[in-house]
Amino acid sequence: CKSSPVPRCPEIPSAAAMYVVERLAHSARLLFSWTLRSAAKDLGGRHARIMSRSYGKEERGQPWTPNHGLYLKNSEGKYISPFHDIPLCAVIDKGLFNMVVEVPRWTNAKMEIATKVPLNPIKQDMKNGKMRYVANIFPYKGYIWNYGALPQTWEDPCHKDPHTGCAGDNDPIDVCDIGSRVCSCGDVIQVKVLGALALIDEGEMDYKIIAINLEDPEAQIFNDIDDVRKYKPGYLEATVNWFKLYKVPDGMPENQLGFNGEFKDRNFAIGVIKYTHQYWQSLINKKTDGGGICCKNVSIHDSPFCCSHEEAESIVQLAPKYVKSSSIPDDVNKWHFLTNEC
Repeated sequence: CKSSPVPRCPEIPSAAAMYVVERLAHSARLLFSWTLRSAAKDLGGRHARIMSRSYGKEERGQPWTPNHGLYLKNSEGKYISPFHDIPLCAVIDKGLFNMVVEVPRWTNAKMEIATKVPLNPIKQDMKNGKMRYVANIFPYKGYIWNYGALPQTWEDPCHKDPHTGCAGDNDPIDVCDIGSRVCSCGDVIQVKVLGALALIDEGEMDYKIIAINLEDPEAQIFNDIDDVRKYKPGYLEATVNWFKLYKVPDGMPENQLGFNGEFKDRNFAIGVIKYTHQYWQSLINKKTDGGGICCKNVSIHDSPFCCSHEEAESIVQLAPKYVKSSSIPDDVNKWHFLTNEC
């Protein structure tokens, strides 16, 4: 066996050497401070403050069945509501928001925050007793973006949108992440808002916020809706077609769009986010009747619906244990070809 060399005792540095070390350390501190300021400026302002948090997930039940649910946890491993306990803003006052990913790009299962279930797990939507999958309309496969919701927002069905006259759809506001990364269900990402599309779904107002993942390599060049037209030509047109037609294979009529299907800019989108956040604040503080919406949360301490972490854990423990997923029905992969009349 080779013996390890005996470490030499360091020599005591001279006064001149100490001075050099101190100056280098001072320069390094200045460089670090400048780097932080530059990073903040790149994100939209010298004093931008990132609300950096990590979230975990826990699956319960069997995927693709009614008893399945994806519960979220905070950085301490405590169960939370993705609807109520995740902050809306990711960067203070700079138009950067948290997004809860419900449906990864290219997938078909219609996953959504279950607003009427305690702690609001992400579950697959059902209609007429069947699990819902969106149809593949040529040339698209499933959802064409990472699709999800902005936490702490709510499109109030008792308020009519001032622009379209349609009442809200009773859900958190939806987001389409146009970034290149394919996310996973339950991911919490930070997004830069670019614009909005006004979908009118069966007479209800259902805004779609267009945004990009802040971690996308090209996020810095996207600042407004016109940048999507410039750098991702055809994507906005595909988005309009997708939302108009996605229910047609199921025998439903085309969806309608406000503003003649034109996208609104970033400032308009942020305005929509602000007032839907105000609607949520009324909901969580019981100033508005949310009907069957479950507002149970663990972090809004002045809310009458706030509960302890112990109670939240007991709620999750009542859900069935995770079981390996069954297979997705074969017809989910079917491609639908629509005529020009649709």
